[in-house]
Amino acid sequence: MRKFETLLLLSPELGSQPREELLAVLTGVIEREQGTVLEVDHWGMRDLAYPVRKHMRGYYVRLEYAVEGGSVAELERIIRITDGIYKFVTVKLADEVEEAA
Repeated sequence: MRKFETLLLLSPELGSQPREELLAVLTGVIEREQGTVLEVDHWGMRDLAYPVRKHMRGYYVRLEYAVEGGSVAELERIIRITDGIYKFVTVKLADEVEEAA
């Protein structure tokens, strides 16, 4: 398994309940692909350097997870078709994940 990180820029108009439901869908996709969610880090509402879909603020969330490399494509497909996610970036952090003893 490889370790990945995905940074999501969410709509500032999403409330906390719809935001948590959206993150539950994404973590469900990771777990369905036999992956493990290592950390969900809420960065919160931040100002943007330039307007994104006519908004100057956005809510940032960082997902850190371990999954096989081919499963990232399925996660990104779900992200692209989900309303409320404006932008995202996925980065491979490590080729191998150390299993916790």
